Amino acid sequence: METTIPTVAARPNRRRDRLLTVLAATAAALLGWVVAVPVAGVELIARSGSTDQRVTPVAVVVSTLLAGLAGWALLAVLERLTGRARSAWTVVAVLVLLVSLLGPLGGGVGGAAKLTLVALHLVVGAVLITGLRRTGPDPSELAS
Repeated sequence: METTIPTVAARPNRRRDRLLTVLAATAAALLGWVVAVPVAGVELIARSGSTDQRVTPVAVVVSTLLAGLAGWALLAVLERLTGRARSAWTVVAVLVLLVSLLGPLGGGVGGAAKLTLVALHLVVGAVLITGLRRTGPDPSELAS
């Protein structure tokens, strides 16, 4: 019987890669906010019920971190429940992204705010979905 030890390339550091993905999404969202608000002068205001709230960099960072950590947690749970975790997670993540767009479309105050908020959602979604999906187990890995 032949025993092989997996190399670093064959056994990636998923925790590190997932953390870097969440941090990259957060940095991308914050950069988008900086370009839109202080540089381009967009008044980034979202309506919640009957009140209008300015979207601050803290709100951008916290909401992105929460979304990223929730995505990471769901992927980890699915990895324990199914051999097709990556595919199942990707479907759920894309659906969550699409539903999340309803917030800015319905709650952004003004065209520029709506466009900016949608762009921020799409940037964060793209980084999280591509980054976290890449860290999920490939079904071919599970067969060996």
